[in-house]
Amino acid sequence: MQESEQGEKRYRQPLVSVLGHVDSGKTTLLDYIRKTRVAAREPGSITQHVGASEIPTDVIYSICEPVMKALNLKFEIKTGGLLFIDLPGHEVFSNLRRRGGSVADIAILVIDINGGVQPQTVESINILRERRVPFVIALNKIDTIYGWKSEDGRPFILAEREQPPSVIAELEKRLYRVVDQLAALEIYADRYDRVKDFTKTFAIIPTSAVTGEGIPDLLTMLIGLVQRYMLDRLEVTTNEGRGTILEVKQQHGLGTVITAIIYDGILRKDDTIVLAGLNGPVVTKVKALLIPEPLQEMRATKKFRRVDEVSAAAGVMISAPRLDDVLAGSPLYVVRDMSKLEDVKRDVQEEVDRIIIKTDRIGVIVKADTLGTLEALIAQLEKEGIPIRRADIGDVSKTDVFEASVIKSKEERYAAILAFNVKVTEDAKREAQSRRIPIFQEVVIYRLIEDFENYLEELKRKEEERVLSIAVFPAEILVLPDFVFRRSDPAIVGVEVLRGRIRPGYPLINENGKRVGTILDIQYEGNRILEATAGQRVAISIKGGVVGRNVKEGKKLYTEVSEFEDEKARSIYFSKMDEDEKELYRRILWIRYSRGGSSA
Repeated sequence: MQESEQGEKRYRQPLVSVLGHVDSGKTTLLDYIRKTRVAAREPGSITQHVGASEIPTDVIYSICEPVMKALNLKFEIKTGGLLFIDLPGHEVFSNLRRRGGSVADIAILVIDINGGVQPQTVESINILRERRVPFVIALNKIDTIYGWKSEDGRPFILAEREQPPSVIAELEKRLYRVVDQLAALEIYADRYDRVKDFTKTFAIIPTSAVTGEGIPDLLTMLIGLVQRYMLDRLEVTTNEGRGTILEVKQQHGLGTVITAIIYDGILRKDDTIVLAGLNGPVVTKVKALLIPEPLQEMRATKKFRRVDEVSAAAGVMISAPRLDDVLAGSPLYVVRDMSKLEDVKRDVQEEVDRIIIKTDRIGVIVKADTLGTLEALIAQLEKEGIPIRRADIGDVSKTDVFEASVIKSKEERYAAILAFNVKVTEDAKREAQSRRIPIFQEVVIYRLIEDFENYLEELKRKEEERVLSIAVFPAEILVLPDFVFRRSDPAIVGVEVLRGRIRPGYPLINENGKRVGTILDIQYEGNRILEATAGQRVAISIKGGVVGRNVKEGKKLYTEVSEFEDEKARSIYFSKMDEDEKELYRRILWIRYSRGGSSA
């Protein structure tokens, strides 16, 4: 625990992440929020971050004051403002990982007021649930409602009062459509100014990322919820820095560098740090800590200045030796007491081992670019009931294809490779083509899983077609007296289907279990039909049948039902029968095997 000289607890800024479906306005929303700090104070007096944008306390007070007055809210900001992660998107959010949850303290789920809840909205909710991250909902693009009167930067709570009744009615209609869609996902939400208990109901803040309307309300909700419910999480507990790696990249003049979010303690130049690497823990010493020059936007800047230390919460670029094999999504631990180094290395490796999967069970091969995305992908696959044999970091290799081909001999469905945001080597492509191993590549998790599930459905459809094309279903038919149209070669007789169904190609046995021939054709009222079912009277031609010898008027005949040894085929076969047909199936087997068996 870190305390000031007066013994007071010290709190860091909360880290805020932005998620939502593509085109919901995530980036535009972040851009507008980033501008608010510039408009409200001198940019040079704001701490610069790599990968994050700070909204200081005085900016928040200034922007949120009209909302707080309108709603009669009062609270003291103890956390030094808000720190927004600059990179929107669920994949990057996945790298904001820490043991037992997420580095992100609170999130904004952006939903397009026109599109409502969409596939990536659901995926974002799943990731937020999995990481146990509280969130608020920005119901974006209110300025697109026909007739909406816009005013830049105005709080929603004030903007609503200026709208015509028809616009308010349309707003309410769209808002409660989203409320209903969220309720179907067991997310209970309401407009923020109508929520009585924020521990049970999620807050929806109508916004426009283009005009900035509703942004004051959004910031008020974020900072208010943080002060009310999250201070314990934001307490600085150590001097030794802890963080997570967002990106590993090449930087001109520096070589391989890492972008990190420090969520606890202090990181200093010359500190020894431990990170997760492809081949085990990486121990290295910080050569330089870099943050953007004042007035520079992180995403566009090429100018950085060196600092001696950064304190939580902070985004920073780190230059150090031996960073090439470091994994994005990796934990970062500062070690100043070298007697603890081996313990920290073991902790880092255990954290990686909990994510990477290496088994001999039947399942898919999963490859991803970072620990965070691998972890999120595994969670989604497990939720969908898709088994995993191997899950690892890096490009798809020939070895992965060999591993998938081992599965193919046991279970074709899961002899596949799911590759998230990674490349496939040329050797692996050739080997996969040769061995007919499908490789699914995507940069959006839900699409990757959707593509694979569609593939499974197509395999299932083809297997059903194959089984049903050769399956003989149970039927009991009565040869009708006085309806003999030809006695042999082939025999043509009138029959009544008592139970089950018959089709051309079905072999028939008599009451003694002896084969009598095969149905060639079925006619009903002079027309050929492909199937006759219980209750129908039809004429059938029987190849091999001879009336008076093995086909007798007034006697029953049965189909010679299929017997599948393959469990999957048998399951498909029986899934197409009702209980009466299953009982008849058992009776036909008894006839075949207890009365002498079938004969040609």
